[in-house]
Amino acid sequence: MAGPVGRRVTAAMVARRAGTSVSTVSLVVNGKSRGRVSEVITDRVRAAVDELGYVVDHAASSLARGTTDLVVLLAPDLPNPYFGRVTTGIRAALGSRHPLMLSVIEGGEQPGADDVRRVAAFRPAGLLVHAPSPTFLDDLEPGGPPMVLMDAPGFESRAATVTFDLEPGVRALVAHLAAAGHTTIAYLEGSTPSATFTVRRELLSRVAAAHGLRVLDDGTRAGLTLDSAADVSAEALPRWRAAGATAVVAAADTMAYGVLAAAHRLGLDVPGDIAVAGFDDLPYSQVTAPALTSVALPAEELGRAAAQRLAGVLAGADGYGVAPRLPSRLAARASTGA
Repeated sequence: MAGPVGRRVTAAMVARRAGTSVSTVSLVVNGKSRGRVSEVITDRVRAAVDELGYVVDHAASSLARGTTDLVVLLAPDLPNPYFGRVTTGIRAALGSRHPLMLSVIEGGEQPGADDVRRVAAFRPAGLLVHAPSPTFLDDLEPGGPPMVLMDAPGFESRAATVTFDLEPGVRALVAHLAAAGHTTIAYLEGSTPSATFTVRRELLSRVAAAHGLRVLDDGTRAGLTLDSAADVSAEALPRWRAAGATAVVAAADTMAYGVLAAAHRLGLDVPGDIAVAGFDDLPYSQVTAPALTSVALPAEELGRAAAQRLAGVLAGADGYGVAPRLPSRLAARASTGA
């Protein structure tokens, strides 16, 4: 039966109904009763909770602790469907214990120390930070909320990190382009500083050189949106083609969509005149015209692994050290003649 209308049900009322203490009720409703409260008493408490309609007052307990149960995801481009898959993995791993708040970085920039200071006012239990700026850890003050960095290669020795193994996907992409007869590849870099973008570019150049291919890394950069990449690519494509490039690899799928739009604007056939590929393998990449070849990154697995690692950190586990990297793969499609 439900509690009286207009009267807040308290833990003390549940304890009286179950014939136990308030501290025991607290252990049961917060999921901390295993090995500490007998199954018989646990069942009595849960029955009393259901009968009275008791709801845990997380706000009050948060004030007492000085922190909330909130987990905050800091990311530069939350409208991007990639982050929908990331958050699906995070929610699955967090369950009902930790509510998730999404915080998008103004202007699409990479997360920085100022963004951590801003969300710290919410007293979160922990932070998940996606693709931070290269100086992110250098600018942080000690004593902030526990955090796990996501898709942040190079930070492993200094922070709890979950990231991708880009090499399998990049090797497969280069082999695919080489088999199609390409010898020169243009690269469209993201305009925001990010360690993961640097690794993507450097790895592509290194693997391409091993296959005898050349990468035109001329510093051409664009924002992560289709419109920004389309405008930059419309100017760059004639220059790239004059330099011998027959394929373009963009740092992200959203940018590769801009390359496709620019090619259409210039009357270029894809992949006949120019092949196009990206990174991420977003759902839209299967329905672009033509469908986009992409290095597929397991975004949902990234979110799940990061949330699990944060839960370990919150429970007192050592978050440092190299975690297993999540393997990439190639999704070859019509934009490269697959």
